[in-house]
Amino acid sequence: MIKKLKKKFIALSMISLTLLLTVIVAGMNIINYSKVVNDADARLDVLEQNPIVFQDVPGRPEPPGRLFGRGGKGGRSMTQDEAEEQRFFTVVTDENGTVGQIDTSRISAVDEVQAEEYAEKVLAKGSEHGFVDEFRYSVRRTDSGSTVTFLDCGRVLGSFRDFLLASILMSLTGLLVVFLAISYFAGRIVKPVAESYEKQKRFITDAGHEIKTPLAIIKANLDVIKMDPDSTDESLKEIGNQVDRLAGLTDDLVYLSRMEEKKEGNAVTELPLSDVVFDTVSSFEVLAESSGRHVRQDIDPMIFIRGNVKDIEKLVSILMENAVKYSSGDDTIAVSLKRNVRDCVLQVVNRTDKPVTKESIDHIFDRFYRIDESRNSKTGGYGIGLSMADAIVTSCGGRISAEAGEGNRFIMKAVFPVLNDNKSITSE
Repeated sequence: MIKKLKKKFIALSMISLTLLLTVIVAGMNIINYSKVVNDADARLDVLEQNPIVFQDVPGRPEPPGRLFGRGGKGGRSMTQDEAEEQRFFTVVTDENGTVGQIDTSRISAVDEVQAEEYAEKVLAKGSEHGFVDEFRYSVRRTDSGSTVTFLDCGRVLGSFRDFLLASILMSLTGLLVVFLAISYFAGRIVKPVAESYEKQKRFITDAGHEIKTPLAIIKANLDVIKMDPDSTDESLKEIGNQVDRLAGLTDDLVYLSRMEEKKEGNAVTELPLSDVVFDTVSSFEVLAESSGRHVRQDIDPMIFIRGNVKDIEKLVSILMENAVKYSSGDDTIAVSLKRNVRDCVLQVVNRTDKPVTKESIDHIFDRFYRIDESRNSKTGGYGIGLSMADAIVTSCGGRISAEAGEGNRFIMKAVFPVLNDNKSITSE
């Protein structure tokens, strides 16, 4: 599936880029060709309006300093020097189409026979403007006949073709380079999709396993009730426990999905993070002491963030439950909340029985991932608590991380952006 997605991505990218380059190259060359045609027509217009100036005939008048086209003094024009550079010839026919006069004095590549053949082709077409071979022509019709003027456009047409070929070659080269680049980076581009797909498959497998276990226990207890009616109370109690376990798992999955999809739920407001953390951590002191652990708090006062109180309480509860479950022996769980210039850091530190590996750190926020399967089975966790913690912190615009410290210490760190206010100053 991922390979197909990669191929589709490359194909779609190349098709889009090809269409874009086609439009750009075609547009540039159409504009370039239009300029060639318009410029040639403007020069033909000047030549037709000033025929005697360019003919080698006795008594030719002195050329003016500037020749004007059909647009007059405000329109297209060319100087005498520019006009002298033009290679052209003219053919005059009578009203019956018989060639009467041919002037090839301003071009050496065409003789009178060729000029007559060109004129016959043009008059047979019936159009007033166009191209024949490398010549742009213009037909001026009168009652006494027609005058056909041919302008040599070989040089400009050659430049146009060179530009057309160069633009096509450059576009093809660009497409090849982009294709190679996209093929190289396509794997990285679709990597998040591939990871999401793998996480989805793993989630389905893990969720199925978590649901399958309590269902198997329920079924076993029902079989016991059928075989031994005297054990009804004990079996029903266990069935109730497993149903509660399934209900809790379902609630956590729904909550996690809502947080990750950023759907509107509880209202996001300004909240006193210091107070929420202190109160929530304090509620775990009795549980920690009953397990032989101690809780130490170091919380800066008057820290405010934007979030939801219930979400933050759940976050702190998840971190504390995780710390209590995985603390070793008579250990101290250190909770701190410190404010920096633009953010604040909530940190929960506990000591574990054995070092936390880098692999565990890399996957610790994945759904249903457990550092210690045997230990977790005793404590009844699902392995999605830290996934919910990650989603909660992200929804507040923060980030959460885990790291292993010296002496088998496990450190959970959540960073939140703080509100820029003066509450901590004014309250003092």
